[in-house]
Amino acid sequence: MEKAAGSPSVGGSYPQKNAEILSSQYGINLFLAGLLLTFAWAVHAVGISKSHLLSYLITLMLIQLLWMLWYLCRSCTQRRLIRDKDTHAGARWLKCGITLFAVITLILDSFKIGYYIDFSNCLSPTEGIFPVTHAVHTILQVYFLWCHAKDIIQSFKTLERFGVIHSVFTNLLLWTNGVLTESKHQLNEHKERLITLGFGNITIVLDDHAPQCNCTTTTLCSVFSQGIYYLYPFNIEYHILASTMLYVLWKNIGRKVEHHQQHKTPFKFHGITVGMIFGLIVLTSTIAIVVVYLIQIGRSKIKSELALTMFYLHAIFVLALMCTAGIVALLIYRLEDRSLDNSKNPARKLDAELLVGTAAGSWLLSWGSILAIICAQAHPKYTWYNLPYSVLVIIEKYIQNLFIIESIHREQEKVNDDIKTLRIVTISRGSTLSLTPSYKEIYNGRAARDRGEVPCLFKGSICGRENGGGAKEETRQESSSVMHSASDFSFYSSNSVTNNKRRVLKNIAAFLFLCNLSLWIPPAFGCRPEYDNGLEEIVFGFEPWIIVVNLAMPFSIFYRMHSAASLFEVNCKT
Repeated sequence: MEKAAGSPSVGGSYPQKNAEILSSQYGINLFLAGLLLTFAWAVHAVGISKSHLLSYLITLMLIQLLWMLWYLCRSCTQRRLIRDKDTHAGARWLKCGITLFAVITLILDSFKIGYYIDFSNCLSPTEGIFPVTHAVHTILQVYFLWCHAKDIIQSFKTLERFGVIHSVFTNLLLWTNGVLTESKHQLNEHKERLITLGFGNITIVLDDHAPQCNCTTTTLCSVFSQGIYYLYPFNIEYHILASTMLYVLWKNIGRKVEHHQQHKTPFKFHGITVGMIFGLIVLTSTIAIVVVYLIQIGRSKIKSELALTMFYLHAIFVLALMCTAGIVALLIYRLEDRSLDNSKNPARKLDAELLVGTAAGSWLLSWGSILAIICAQAHPKYTWYNLPYSVLVIIEKYIQNLFIIESIHREQEKVNDDIKTLRIVTISRGSTLSLTPSYKEIYNGRAARDRGEVPCLFKGSICGRENGGGAKEETRQESSSVMHSASDFSFYSSNSVTNNKRRVLKNIAAFLFLCNLSLWIPPAFGCRPEYDNGLEEIVFGFEPWIIVVNLAMPFSIFYRMHSAASLFEVNCKT
């Protein structure tokens, strides 16, 4: 009977499973085709130009726009229907973050439009169409994510799977295009820096895709060309965040959810002052270090070496603090006895996988630096600071990943039954209990005290009598009440310890949140010692090491922003 009853649901899941497999394969092939086209343009393949790449990206964006418009129109016609929602997906702070990045991306698109107008004599029309299409795509996509990121789609599931996965890989291709463009800009400045450090034996011709004509207004062209590359980090983060939110939407298609009340966890500044102060100090000092680094690097050999030494010392100090904070948080978790939430949650699972997966990028760079230091024949003084820096990067991410993953899997603390069953009763004949005023205020409030009512705290029962009773019975009642109040004092003390632990954890999460934002800034804005110290290029060769850095650095940058987002969620949840 059980097998027969279950067979329809099992059989009915086959078409949807096949649709999931087919749509994922469609998305992967879409991405691989675009990836090869991007690579062909980057290496100046015969017959492949930038206009071909942009035409492909424009086509993908237009298809996604059509699908989003169809989905929005269909949602408007069915707005009265009650739909399932994934309360863990599309958090408000995540939507605010992607909106901020989208606004800066729109500024980037406006700069590209201005750049195209100034060089319109020698640029393909696709370079003017692309930023316009991208701006429309950005506006509609942000609106779509704000309204429907939490949706659990139960109709037109096969069609929606293809539409959502198309959107996921379209954003990944736009992310790849942004990463490649930004990396080529970094490489154009890299060789000059190495020459000032004395690595003149490294020779490579760095290609440049600059327009082959003069700008109509030189000043504006300079502003647009330089401003574009400072805005690319935000564009890169925007597309990777959009792709992750859309991927969660894709995983939720056809999902059955349990209907239970989800507790809101708003962010509060109360109780995290210490963590915020130390985090802001780290953030401020990091910005100052980045500014000095970008000014000094490449000016002369001495200034470049001082800039690298300053960067390494600051990073070592910050990473050591983060390791210490993470260890303290893990020790607090070991002292607590709280179960983990192992329920199915696509958003939480994706967060954990992204943390470990993207951390591998910086781990690869760190192990490359360690190996270069060990194998190099000559060691300039500043390169020795790279050794503890690389080791701490590996350890810090290892500890931080443990802390974040355990935090997002821990069940939220429930209200204790002892608190729920407290009663306020009136004891006749003016009898009093030995309770301190602060304890009365916590459990009974000022109103009971002002009315002359005296509390009696029993676990789940009402104590006290309203009528009669001799002196012996009254004395026994008071003695019992005092015993219960003593046990309640013990409970209150235990609750106070728990609150102190939570306060420490919230401060650690706030501190690590700001530290990860701080460590996102240097590589995102061109402060990359992996490029500039030159030792790795000597050991591995210029081209192999540059390829490794260009592949690993985007994941390392994304790791810091994703960690900051996860730590923000941990702070709200703790």
